[in-house]
Amino acid sequence: MKHQPLTRRRFLNAGSLACMAAGLSQVMRLRAVTGESGGRRDDTAIILVWLTGGLSHMDTYDLKPETPLEYRGEFAPIRSNVPGIEVGELLPLHAKIADKFSLIRSASHGFGDHDGAHKRMLTGRIPKSAVGFVNDAPSVGCIVNKVREHVRPDMLAFTSGQRPDTNADSYSQGAGYLGRSYEPFLLGDPSLEKWSVPNLSIVPELSPRMADRRTLRTEFDRLRSEIDALGAMASGDQFRQKAFSLLTSDAARRAFDISQETPAIRDRYGRHAYGQQALLARRLVEAGASFANVVMEHPGGSSPPQTLYNWDCHAVNCHVFKDARWRFPPFDQAVSALIEDVYQRGLDRKVMIIVMGEFGHTPRINSQPGTGTGIVQPGRDHWPQAMSILVSGGGLRMGQVVGSTNRLGEVPQERPLSPNDLWATAYRHLGIDTELTFPDLSGRPMPILPDGEPIRELV
Repeated sequence: MKHQPLTRRRFLNAGSLACMAAGLSQVMRLRAVTGESGGRRDDTAIILVWLTGGLSHMDTYDLKPETPLEYRGEFAPIRSNVPGIEVGELLPLHAKIADKFSLIRSASHGFGDHDGAHKRMLTGRIPKSAVGFVNDAPSVGCIVNKVREHVRPDMLAFTSGQRPDTNADSYSQGAGYLGRSYEPFLLGDPSLEKWSVPNLSIVPELSPRMADRRTLRTEFDRLRSEIDALGAMASGDQFRQKAFSLLTSDAARRAFDISQETPAIRDRYGRHAYGQQALLARRLVEAGASFANVVMEHPGGSSPPQTLYNWDCHAVNCHVFKDARWRFPPFDQAVSALIEDVYQRGLDRKVMIIVMGEFGHTPRINSQPGTGTGIVQPGRDHWPQAMSILVSGGGLRMGQVVGSTNRLGEVPQERPLSPNDLWATAYRHLGIDTELTFPDLSGRPMPILPDGEPIRELV
């Protein structure tokens, strides 16, 4: 079909891009007026692998082989390449690279439901309400977005690999009193055949599949040249020009073009939602994003019987061990590939990787009939009293275990830590002063982190 030039009418009809740019320009103008630019920070980034539903520490990073069967479950620990560090038998790829990560086994908090736990973990604050996923305080990613936007104005500062039918509030990634303009740019699942970048895919010029490298490059270049020819760039102010530059930048185009990766790299991560999302996150932070959130829920494909969409392994939801045998291998593949790739590409001082959910799961197994199956099956319930967190890169000290839980895996025994200690470590990596304040809705200055200290064993 013959190419149609970008007339004024056609430009206005494709106005979603213009609207995005206009909205973005208002944000940029406001930030310039309020003097938020500051000095340039170090070139550092966070990749958060978020396991919504909560990670069962007893089956992954903190196994207790000497406990009774109703605690230890069906899986045995295996040795890693670091003496003294063991992980669950379904994580053999983790075991090969334990020198490149550290495990925190003594984190805990007091919120036993998903919504309160999401807000507690992702904001570093005690939420005003344990009900609902809408933040009253901004998530850490939103704070990073506000503070670090100036570092790479041609790249998105905060992204999240959420499903297109969700929003920032679905996982308590909202900006609270900072305002919605600081929420993450949602990416969707890049493992899907027809994946395209949300919010840009609705523009006719950018509708072809993002996996087609040549089409992607051509369409981005044509859109940019036609906008210039129309005079939109020349007629706008500096903020509008920056907004258009962001949305059509070479850096953004290249970062989203996951087809630039070799088939071997894509296969190493895994051609599933976990793997391709992790790979895209690496591409984004390498290109200049400051905070990339990888949401690992369903790994993709068909679900075997007695498994669940996410990590919420109650007996009423799934058979905890059958679900693990299905879910853990792609998780093991994606996380180990991400860690290895970051190190092999020399990004291990630039990029800090965090792998966690909103809480752990009960050390003691309970059995109930599954809601969908009617079959009595084993499960583990919510357990914020103890949880494990994996950290890698960031120039931190790797190949160690920080803290411990008691004999049954119920509560921290050595070195109890809070979510705020983790975020204090992350902010330190990013060069962000935790005493920095922003006004809440009543105008009171609120520190970005009310308490917490960088974890000394890591720094």
